[in-house]
Parts: sequence; structure tokens; C-alpha cells
Amino acid sequence: MGVYLQSSLFDQTDDVGLGSLRGARRTELGSGAWIDLLPGWLRGADGLFARLVAEVPWKAERRHMYEQVVDVPRLLAHYGAEDPLPHPVLSEARAALSAHYADELGEPFTTAGLCYYRDGRDSVAWHGDRTGRGRNEDTMVAILSVGTPRDLLLRPRGGGGTVRRPLGHGDLLVMGGSCQRTWEHAIPKTWRATGPRISVQFRPSGVG
Repeated sequence: MGVYLQSSLFDQTDDVGLGSLRGARRTELGSGAWIDLLPGWLRGADGLFARLVAEVPWKAERRHMYEQVVDVPRLLAHYGAEDPLPHPVLSEARAALSAHYADELGEPFTTAGLCYYRDGRDSVAWHGDRTGRGRNEDTMVAILSVGTPRDLLLRPRGGGGTVRRPLGHGDLLVMGGSCQRTWEHAIPKTWRATGPRISVQFRPSGVG
């Protein structure tokens, strides 16, 4: 699978590893929802991106939407709690997030879902992760992004101002509190020339 990634000028290392989570900055969104943002948490992100593109068993899916079956506009992979993750640093990231947020979350992150946005035509529509316990309970979803930055948008359910955060090159964003129930998020399509991006979403058990 041939892709072109414009490397980050600030991450010129082959040493893939994690920084400290103490630098994460929280933004209160309202209605009990919040996000934490930590740019560049993962160093060597471009090297990890290349490994994931080459080694993850990516799947193209089709889903029912608007009374027809359509292609999902991104490639997907899912790793359950017992599945080995495709790179050791992702296991380290999941463990670090579980320890850092233990007091607030009260349980570990267990699963990992990967989305591969090949270019600006790939996207994900407005949604909240409300499958399972996220529909009725406060929870967390942690997103680690590698590759070219793409805008993640958030907006209140029912309307309101949009929050925009570009994510890529090792950035971390954690959505917590009531975020999955009271807010929605999306990666919109873009007609600007843009490179590929992979997001890794860590979730607790029963949240999808």
C-alpha cells in the first residue's frame, strides 16, 4: 500500500517512545464534558505511522446508511482486550493512560480501534461513542494520532459552537466526562491537498 507522508520538522527521530502525560491541558466544554490535549506526546510518530500502514491488517467495510449500503470512507482495524497490539509503544500508551486517568476513569483502557484516513476524501461523520456504556455513563476515549494532521471537530449535541483541534504527528486528545453523551465529534472531508493519518482510539471495556 503506497502512501506519501510529509514528515514533521519537529520529530526527526527513529526512537519511538512516549513523553510525560503531566503536560496535558484540559478544556472544559460544558455539560460535564471536557477534553485533554497533549501535542507531540509520541516521539518517532512518523516511523510508527509507516509501521502501522505496512503491518496492520486494514479492512474496508460497508455499512447501511440512508437506506443503502455504502463504503466506509476510511480503513479500519480493531484490537480487543486480549489481542496483542501492532506495536509495543501502543501497549505502553494504553498502560500509561490507564495509570494517569485511574482516579477519574476508575477502570483501565482495554481496547484499541484504528482508523486509517488515506487522504482528504476519507472522513468520519458527526457521532458520539454511545454504543454500550457510553450511552448512559461518563467515560473516556483517548485518541493518539500519527501522520498528517487532520482537524477533529467537536460540537454540542443539539447545536452550538464548534471546537476545532488539528491532530497528527504523535498528538494525544482525550475526551472525558459526559463528552460522548452531550457532544459529538467528526473528522470532516477536505478538498485541500492532505496526506494520510492514522488515529488509535483507546477505550474502556464496553464502550464503543
